[in-house]
Amino acid sequence: MTPSRKAVARQTAILKHLKQHGRAMVDDLAEMFGTTPQTIRKDLNALAEVDQIARFHGGAALVGGAEYVNFSVREAIARDEKEAIGRAVAGLVPNNSSLIINAGTTTVSFARNLLHHVGLRVVTDSVFLANEIRTFVGVEVMVPAGVVRKADGAILGDTSVDFVRQFRADTAVIGVAAIAADGALLDYDLGEVSIVRAIIASTRNVILAADSTKFGRAAPINIAPLDQIDTLVTDAACPAALREMCAAKDVRLVFAE
Repeated sequence: MTPSRKAVARQTAILKHLKQHGRAMVDDLAEMFGTTPQTIRKDLNALAEVDQIARFHGGAALVGGAEYVNFSVREAIARDEKEAIGRAVAGLVPNNSSLIINAGTTTVSFARNLLHHVGLRVVTDSVFLANEIRTFVGVEVMVPAGVVRKADGAILGDTSVDFVRQFRADTAVIGVAAIAADGALLDYDLGEVSIVRAIIASTRNVILAADSTKFGRAAPINIAPLDQIDTLVTDAACPAALREMCAAKDVRLVFAE
């Protein structure tokens, strides 16, 4: 059955909302558009059928694919939580050590808190992040060669992965697009996934910086299981299921204030 003009307009508006905010719940969308949750579910299912969005229980998230959500849009999502997480992670990184940081909005918030660290050698796959910290007196920054993703400045490609594999760093700070209900760390971009896997394999201590809204999200590509990280730094809204999973998998859980 061909959707009505009204349904098409609503689905277009829903997709625009998801591009701005990353994810949304059915009840919130129903209230926003003045319709029933059942109608919204039909809209979301229609968008999912053409691979525009990914459905999860109670809502939907934008599928990244070729159109990775713009950095400024992602940075605005859970901004306060990301800033608090960034400060908390910076407190876990010792001076006079080596560090690998992947591209991401939460990792940028963390990197900005390295201003007063000394003796840091930092490798990052993000030209945006590198530019943020390149003037910090106590930080030496290295970036790999590769293709720069326009949306957020991530450096992708085989050369960037090979560059990271040369290191054996003290600490890695990574971000992810989503944490699945079974603890799998997920992302939208296969190139980004490849370099994060290399970062995890090249580091003694892996810190995942992720706000609580990442839990339960959908993303199509698996990075690694939760037990491959050592510490998860998140906010106090972290759901009970994720807390229990961290305890079961011996992952240290740190709550940002």
